Amino acid sequence: MVSKTLSMLALAGAAVAELPPIHIKGMKFFYENGTQFYMKGIAYQAEIATAGSSTNTGNNTDYKDPLSSESDCKRDVPLLQELGVNTIRTYAIDPKVDHDKCMKLLDDAGIYVISDLSQPALAINRDEPEWNTELFTRYKDVIDALAKYKNTIGFFAGNEVSDAKNNTEASAYVKAAIRDTKKYIVDKKYRPMGVGYASNDHPDIRNEIAEYFNCGEDAEATDFWGYNIYSWCGKSSMKESGYDKWVEFFKSYNVPVFFAEYGCNAGGAKTRIYTDTEALFSDEMTGVFSGGLVFKYQQEENDYGVVEIKNGKAEKQGDFDALKKAHAKVNPTRVQEKDYNPNTGRDQCPAVGDVWKSNKNLPPTPDQTLCDCAEAASECGPADDLDIKDYGSLFGYICGEKPELCAGINGNATTGVYGAYSMCDAKAKLTYLLGAYYKDQKSSSSACDHKGKASVKKANAESSCLQRCHFLRQCPQQPGCHRYWCSCQPHQHFHYWRQRQCRFQHFHLPRLHLRQPRRCPVQRRCPRRWRCHDCSVNASYFVETLGMYLSSSLSV
Repeated sequence: MVSKTLSMLALAGAAVAELPPIHIKGMKFFYENGTQFYMKGIAYQAEIATAGSSTNTGNNTDYKDPLSSESDCKRDVPLLQELGVNTIRTYAIDPKVDHDKCMKLLDDAGIYVISDLSQPALAINRDEPEWNTELFTRYKDVIDALAKYKNTIGFFAGNEVSDAKNNTEASAYVKAAIRDTKKYIVDKKYRPMGVGYASNDHPDIRNEIAEYFNCGEDAEATDFWGYNIYSWCGKSSMKESGYDKWVEFFKSYNVPVFFAEYGCNAGGAKTRIYTDTEALFSDEMTGVFSGGLVFKYQQEENDYGVVEIKNGKAEKQGDFDALKKAHAKVNPTRVQEKDYNPNTGRDQCPAVGDVWKSNKNLPPTPDQTLCDCAEAASECGPADDLDIKDYGSLFGYICGEKPELCAGINGNATTGVYGAYSMCDAKAKLTYLLGAYYKDQKSSSSACDHKGKASVKKANAESSCLQRCHFLRQCPQQPGCHRYWCSCQPHQHFHYWRQRQCRFQHFHLPRLHLRQPRRCPVQRRCPRRWRCHDCSVNASYFVETLGMYLSSSLSV
């Protein structure tokens, strides 16, 4: 009832003081008063090829932020209202520009926003995935930019990153991004906002990928699941489109599921009749799905738009009225939060094998301070004028000559083993690697030249940097090796494996407390021998040897 009232007020042009925020319970979205919320949405962003520059602020964006232009929003928001839209999805915003005016126009119209955190030039690459400091900074900036608006529902940490069975390793990096951005929202004391993932519909991995993002601890699992699906074309049916199978599959999911993109255009946008919209909001689907977002608002070369922008003016396309009528027709059954008992169980993580290749162990959280420390501690670094395009030859040479030195910067999503510096940006990784190679070659002058691409520098790490605790996930190449984890912060742990002896120690600064050994990854029980190793004393040693095989040199 409340949601219908909000929609009527918006359509009548009445100014709503501020939309109530949407929150999640189980697999459903709710308004503050406990009424269920469904997304009747649309994708709202121009393609990169037609986008131009986002702003004139020198941010070097190659996309157009759809929430940065007040004039565009004044043109489009009334049309979004006419379509009966209550949610838009943006794929890339510029966090350095002002969004107040557009977000206020959307808020007054009863429209919520869900936004991707990446941008075209700064996203997790499915072929060479990383979750690093540069990406994390981008994600945090977008959250900071949109968190203050109550009509922000949440964020996508990735869109169709693993889109086939040959790139499923990338999912570990996206899931790490979900984990870290969720924690960032909590640490910043923002109101609850979900962080999720939008997946394509690939038959080889559709089950595994949904299970993977839903398995494990709450802190690292997705808050919602967006499904990009285009299988319902024209006058299809639940069975013909496969929608019935997805209702069955997701009925035991414990987070909201919705169509992050939908709307088959087999005969072009103008032929779309949106019978899939009617199905999506019918009783056959609303017990499981929370609505969806039609792809898309702007008509472009891909021929999906309901509106074409010409000379700054919006012209309705043939399917505009069809979508408007479909949205107006639907009246989904809603539950009250107080009457809803959610499923709290999570999926089992899919087994790593020929099809699924992402381990449940995730990449480390990007730590800019640690990366800065590594750069400062290195005695060799890239030449000041070295182009980033030339980094590859240096990585290739050193890793070819001394592969053990590269363990600290590499990550393997299939084994779940990640070097301590795998989360740094390219420059920090290269600086660390050049320094490690230079020391390995006994500081020979030729070992820090590389045909003028590198030069000797003074190590400049402060003691406060060297005494930081370091998260280590570097193992010797032995069966059953789990990970190294060093922490000198209060109430955290140091867990390592050495010569088939698993030892568990608990550090509580300023004093050290010993605990009994925990279960060993190799043996049923760890040996009853344990000693205390104060990692704060040896922090400089860790800085110098991160990424090396510590099993051969760690003194206990």
